[in-house]
Amino acid sequence: MPLPLFSGTLGPKRAAHLLHRASFGPTKELVDVFANLTADQAVNQLFLQPLPDPILPVDPETNKEWFLSGIVEDVNSGSLELQDYFKGWFIGQMLSQGIDPSLSLAYATREKIVFFIHTVLTTILSKVDDSRAAYFQNQLFRLYAFDKNAGLKFNFKELAKKVSVDNAMLKVLDGYLNVKGSTQENYARELHELYTIGRGLEGTPKPVTEIGDYFVYKELDIQAAAKVLSGWEISINNDTVIDAQFTNLDPDTLLPRGRVRGSATNASAHDNSIKQFSDRFGNQTIQPDPLLLNGSNPTQASALDEISRLIEQIYAKPETARNICRRIYRFYVYHAIDQTLDDTIIAQMASTFTASGFKIQPVLEELFQSQHFYDAAPSVDDDSFGGIIKSPLDLVVGTLRLFGIQLPPYPTASADFFSKTGELLREMSLMGMSFYDPFDVAGYDAYHQFPIYHRSWISTNYLTQRYDFINRLVMGSTQQGALKIDVVNFVKTKFSPAVASNARTLIIELAKYILPVNENLTYTTGADTNSGLTAARMNYFLTAFIKSPQIDPDPEVAWTNRWNNNLDPDTVENQLKNLFNAMMQSPEYQLY
Repeated sequence: MPLPLFSGTLGPKRAAHLLHRASFGPTKELVDVFANLTADQAVNQLFLQPLPDPILPVDPETNKEWFLSGIVEDVNSGSLELQDYFKGWFIGQMLSQGIDPSLSLAYATREKIVFFIHTVLTTILSKVDDSRAAYFQNQLFRLYAFDKNAGLKFNFKELAKKVSVDNAMLKVLDGYLNVKGSTQENYARELHELYTIGRGLEGTPKPVTEIGDYFVYKELDIQAAAKVLSGWEISINNDTVIDAQFTNLDPDTLLPRGRVRGSATNASAHDNSIKQFSDRFGNQTIQPDPLLLNGSNPTQASALDEISRLIEQIYAKPETARNICRRIYRFYVYHAIDQTLDDTIIAQMASTFTASGFKIQPVLEELFQSQHFYDAAPSVDDDSFGGIIKSPLDLVVGTLRLFGIQLPPYPTASADFFSKTGELLREMSLMGMSFYDPFDVAGYDAYHQFPIYHRSWISTNYLTQRYDFINRLVMGSTQQGALKIDVVNFVKTKFSPAVASNARTLIIELAKYILPVNENLTYTTGADTNSGLTAARMNYFLTAFIKSPQIDPDPEVAWTNRWNNNLDPDTVENQLKNLFNAMMQSPEYQLY
């Protein structure tokens, strides 16, 4: 049965919760609008369709796009620069830079799904070493991310088939080295362990029968799958450089893919033997379809058919749907999944996933409308709201979105745009996230590493870097053209004079948009039992805000007088900077 629905309007706290989890963070205006919507109405706004394809950036060296048209040697920017430009361009998509405001939220929602898929089907760009291959894979994910009504071929199961012969994936997991007689098992292993069926619910005991038994599959299955996946290569000019032409297109996606070694009519490096799987898969076999062979020779069609049957075999196991839904749950809800939750919430998500033809969007729609997604206690013990540590990406992009900070436009100011995104990428790296370059093929630890998950984002050094980033945005950097928050304009344009002029009320109202737990806020110790923040925390914010300058005999009255009568603007700005700095350097702002 479907997950029980949340009834009633969302209110500010639940609206902000949904917008943070589903996209890369809301504006104040969005929170205000969504607060008056039901969950069903809100979800309809998140998944507005159709959406435009991304606007491609241009290389500052040529003033031309290069993803589709290709790279001209000795004219374009260098390969490493273009890879950084790809990463910066994707940041721009998450900010929905240049997108019509009416579509901005749905666009960012789609881009978050694209990023989620990247966290599952991980790419290490430094190993792929090609910006165009990364873009084509990124666009592949986008095709499979969003439309629940798309043709049957556009689902997560079919994506597993497509990504198995994707140029970037063939490179990053050495699939292009996997040939008949010398199988390379890297991709076959990760296909099972990371990308599809997994190894069962983490942290629970599993019955195994022998060495090489991984509960839902065995070592024999890896070996057989590697043979199925053999015989493909990336389009290459030499052993390491991906061809700039990318001429071999998939007929369904019209995006480049790898090609069989040999020729389409003689896939000479593909293992054409019968592949025997273990009892975990019912001792099934996969062998070439004789109707697709060229005599006794394997063909591109027969090799693709074997891959299709391999993925179908894996997806026929109920554990595959559960494993992928666990990844969805950990990304959008929380990392802790016990057996009870797995047998209820995850099982229902998996049922929806399977019934929809393995599409992500129906699962997210059901989840974002469910009572479970919004369940929480109205106190500091609340683990559902503010339960996830923001990734450096969420912190950076979400902060820019909240305060409406725009990057220079591309393609009209591409050099300036890439300069700014380069700065953001460096900020994220200092916080512990090498964007599009996770440390290993399992991806960023926060999304898969049992039992710490998202706590891996925080260390003493990483937290200091997060606070430094906020400090530079709020207090202002000496660097010319640095990104900054105009705190005075934000308060003046987002809040009424009655709110802005009252120090205590302003803090309470700001908390609705800045902090994830913000109900029943009070400055009175003992009255904060059901408060989202302790009274001590609220008084800390108040002190940071109005106790400077110290010469004010009545700081709260002095603030009201300054704001209402436009007095001493420098002091007003400094006081607001101190307030925003205190609230955004709090531990709570690192959560969502």
